[in-house]
Amino acid sequence: MKGSRREYDEVSDVLWLENLELNRLLGGKAMTETMWRCDQVRAGRLYNRMMFDTREEAEQFAHRMQQMEPDQMFSIEAIEAKQVWN
Repeated sequence: MKGSRREYDEVSDVLWLENLELNRLLGGKAMTETMWRCDQVRAGRLYNRMMFDTREEAEQFAHRMQQMEPDQMFSIEAIEAKQVWN
């Protein structure tokens, strides 16, 4: 039973992340002037960088990823949207 619960949790995490990206591609919420950058760092090197509309989304993403890969460090920083989009 434990194996099936873990598989369910992994599928749930993947679906959550895909839904987050689909929401962004389809316009999601109204864009604000501030975006939140979440950097994943492993062994002192940038591993991944993602952008979020809200701090809550960035924190939720970092929390979920840290549960799956505890050897990564995360930093969340507010940046102006104009630095990302032209």
